Order: sequence, then C-alpha cells, then structure tokens
Amino acid sequence: MLLLNLDLLARDPSRFLVVVGLGLVALLLAITIHEFSHALLAHRLGDHTAHRLGRLTLNPLAHLDPVGTVLLLLVGFGWGRPVPVNAYALKGNPKTSMALVALAGPLSNFLLAAALALPLRNAYALPEYLEEVLFRVFFFNLLLGVFNLLPVAPLDGFKVALGLLPRQTAYSFARLEPYGPGILMIVIAAGYFIPGFNPLWDILSPVINLLSLLLLGQRIIL
Repeated sequence: MLLLNLDLLARDPSRFLVVVGLGLVALLLAITIHEFSHALLAHRLGDHTAHRLGRLTLNPLAHLDPVGTVLLLLVGFGWGRPVPVNAYALKGNPKTSMALVALAGPLSNFLLAAALALPLRNAYALPEYLEEVLFRVFFFNLLLGVFNLLPVAPLDGFKVALGLLPRQTAYSFARLEPYGPGILMIVIAAGYFIPGFNPLWDILSPVINLLSLLLLGQRIIL
C-alpha cells in the first residue's frame, strides 16, 4: 500500500494519507469478515477448534498474520491468519464439509460487496467521503473473494476444488499442495518486478469487473 502510492505522497501528502488509510481499513474489514466466516461455519458444522482459540470474533486483531500485515502496509496485498479447522470434527462428509467451510470466506466477501452495492448505486445521495469509504470496502471484498477462489494452495479455492473433484482426481490434485505457496509467490512477485507483466491481475480483473457489472452496473477496473 505504502510503496504503491509513493508518487502520490510526493504530489499530495494529505491525499496519500486518505488513500492509504481507507485502503487499509477496507482490507482489514474484508479479511476479518472472511476469517470470521470460516470460523463461524466450522463452529456451526460441529468443529469448535476456532472458537476455543478465540477466532470466532469480529476483532481484527484475532485474525492478523504478522507477515501478511506487513505486506498489507507495504504493497496493499497480504493475508490473515488461517482459521484452524479439524475436518473430521465436522458433520457430514469431511471432504465436502471442509469445502463448504473454505467457501464461506469468499462467499462472505461477495455478500458484503452485494450489500454495499445498494447504497453505491445511489451514490449521488451520499456524502463524498462516505461514498469513497464504501467503494473501497466494496472493491477489496470483491478482490479478496475472487483471489481466494483461485485453486492454488493455501487459498480457499484449493480446498473447494478438493471437495468438488472425484475422489481419485482429488487425491492426485492434493499432491500439488506443497508447491502452491511457491507458485503463488512467484506469480505475485512477477507483477511487481516485471514491467508490463502481471498474470495474477490479468486473471482477477475480468472476474472482478464481471461481478461489479452484476452488482453495481459498471466496471471498476479499466
């Protein structure tokens, strides 16, 4: 976040503080809702691990990861602490129930974005500062939801895919899990260090624009 807006800091320091501050608030809200939803559904399905560890809360401090938080501050990209889930304590088929718990995080972000789209469609009636706050929370919830549905470990999409795939295919797919974080970091780093090449954004932006069209009636990424 800080590094991406250094040019703005030089031109307009007060605007820099607004942009960075609102961005961080929006990201923290999106991450908190996301992780809380994992914990809530796991609790409802019979696994109380997250509850015992104090993760069934909307307090952002309970969900912050040290490295993910530092990256949020620096580049506007990071993550929360994964919610611990015992698949075998969940009701029903462990594979399917785990997929549902994984899906709860991104789905909560989409639902919050949908709720925010209602006042944003009538933004002319909102004070300018409130419109900006709501828009940033809307955008970051779409971003976090779409990003986490990528079928790459340790993202939620990997667990969702395991729950949807046939048993033998899921076993084969699960073998890719150790390589997921490395693949993900390489793809993310490429967008920062190779000018004009951002494969992650090329994947995310069309989906974010599609959802924004459906919810808000307009694209939000040009």
